[in-house]
Formats: sequence, C-alpha cells, structure tokens
Amino acid sequence: MPVDLKALSTKLIHLILDAVFVVDEDNQIVFVSDACEGLLGYRADELTGTPITDYMHPEDLAATHSSIVRVMNGQAHVDFRNRYIRKDGGIVHILWSARWSEEDGVRIGVARDVTGLREAEEKLRFLAHHDPLTGLTNRSLFSDRLYTALRAAHRHQSGLALLYLDINDFKYVNDTYGHAVGDRVLCSIARRLERCVRETDTVARMGGDEFTVLLTDIQSADAVSMKVGQIAGVMAEPLGTGFGSLKTPSCSIGVACYPADGEDADSLLAHADAHMYRLKGRRPETG
Repeated sequence: MPVDLKALSTKLIHLILDAVFVVDEDNQIVFVSDACEGLLGYRADELTGTPITDYMHPEDLAATHSSIVRVMNGQAHVDFRNRYIRKDGGIVHILWSARWSEEDGVRIGVARDVTGLREAEEKLRFLAHHDPLTGLTNRSLFSDRLYTALRAAHRHQSGLALLYLDINDFKYVNDTYGHAVGDRVLCSIARRLERCVRETDTVARMGGDEFTVLLTDIQSADAVSMKVGQIAGVMAEPLGTGFGSLKTPSCSIGVACYPADGEDADSLLAHADAHMYRLKGRRPETG
C-alpha cells in the first residue's frame, strides 16, 4: 500500500516540538503547527489570517523587518532572535530558522523558545561582573569602570574620587553571630552604600568586608568630604530588629582623589587603601 507522503508530512510537522509558521508576502499567517499554542498561547485558528507582526515585541519590529527582507531576498536566516508577546501578556524569546519559498510565495519559519536559555545567559553575564552575595559590581567590572572614568576625567579635565571601605571588627561578627548573619550584614551595607550614590557612580565589593565607591565628576574636595560624611552617617544607622543584639559595625573609609593622589588606577587604589588602613590603625580593636 503506497504511503501518502503529503498527508504524512503534515502529521510530522505537528509532531515537531518547535513551532512551524508559514507566512505570505504580506506578513499574513497562512499556517502554524500545533506547537505554536505552547509557544504563544494562541490556537492555530486564532492566528491564521492575522498579521504575524501583531505578535512581535514593538522594540524588535525594526530588526525583525530587516530579517524578513533578507529572507524574502533569498537569504536563509537560521540564527535570528527576537521577542514575541504571548496571549497572556508574557514575553517569549524566540530563535528562528527561516527561508523564502519562491514557488509558493511564502516564507517558512521554525521557531524555538529560548527564553530559558536567554535567562541563563543573562545570569551568567551578571555573575561574571557582579558579586554573587551582594549583587554589587565585582572587582573586575570595577576596574573597567575606574579605567573608563579616569580616561573621561583626563579628557574633560574633571575630578573623581575613590573611596575604600573596610568594615571594622567584621571577624568578630562572623565568629560571634555566624557567617549567615555576617552575610546579611554585608548585604545590608551594600544596600546602604547604593543609597548614598548617584546612578553615574559605582559601588563594588572587592572581596571579604572591603568595598569601593567610585565618585565621578567631582567638583571639589569639600564635595568628597560631604559624601564621606553622608556614608559614615548612613553606615552608623541601626541594623534593625532582625539582627538581634548585634550592633552596627563601624567602618573605616580611605579616600583618594584624581589627580591630586594619583593619575592612574593602581596609584589611586593604593592611596585609598593605605589611607583606610591608617584610619583603621588609629582605633582600638573590640571583641
């Protein structure tokens, strides 16, 4: 008995886990496979006869139009990504493989949901440049931003300041209350530091209980002193009831200003670090 390959191919299309779209030259959807309902939340009969552009994320329309032109000019596009808006309002990231069928006057696309992959990629990118505990900029990204800020300061003949903070007696906190509490203290400190700076500034965790703050476009030494005073005041605020009897640990803040205390990153970091340790050495240890 001969096999009806045409009927079989339709059944096979509906078995594919990725969604198959057939769209005419006017962007009207001609056909979608069953997998499309899982992808976008619409049934096939809801999509057929409607413009596919109605479901695209508005911010991706221009890039998608360029891909459509490329495909309709006979160049297959097998690695294009864009976003669609689901029936429930959610956003799905899609990886497309598409080609134009000249004889049928349609473009055929296979769509794969890569939302989970995109989220994993973004998480990896974030972790590559941020401290996993506090979410602050890490040492690597801070170095990049300091280098960029120094170039801008040199070009515009402006000032910047680098603050180096160390939490006093933090070992006592960890030894007495445990590392879990110590981690919560570090996160609390991170949020307080973020409250003290502008969007153009950078707060980083350099490791352990050491933090840096990069203040850009500084107009005067008085402005730096005022910022240090503000940070010291915010850092001295009580930790709150969730920390029991633990009192807010004090901090030592070293300061280095460009260009007075150095004209490159290493010089400024060394100056701020040395200043911080001098301040730290003037106070008695507790615990």
